[in-house]
Amino acid sequence: MKFAFIVDHAAELHITTMCRVLAVSKAGYYAWVNRPPSARANASMQLTLDIAMVHEWSRGTYGSPRVHVELAALGQTTSVNRIARLMHAAGWT
Repeated sequence: MKFAFIVDHAAELHITTMCRVLAVSKAGYYAWVNRPPSARANASMQLTLDIAMVHEWSRGTYGSPRVHVELAALGQTTSVNRIARLMHAAGWT
């Protein structure tokens, strides 16, 4: 969360100053920025695309339980709660 704040305000404030005020190391910040997305993050991005496909197909009427049923029919195994979380993050709820 602190690193995301630094990224959001990098144009306004010095990174060194923000790291000092937020009590994080510059090396930790730069490691976080340059780290590739995790396998879970990549899977969530793909799942979000699949959810978007079902959501568009239903003309925005399906909630997470129905999207879960449709994805299960397509062979996608995941939980209703994860679908709900991703739909909420994308602004579809």
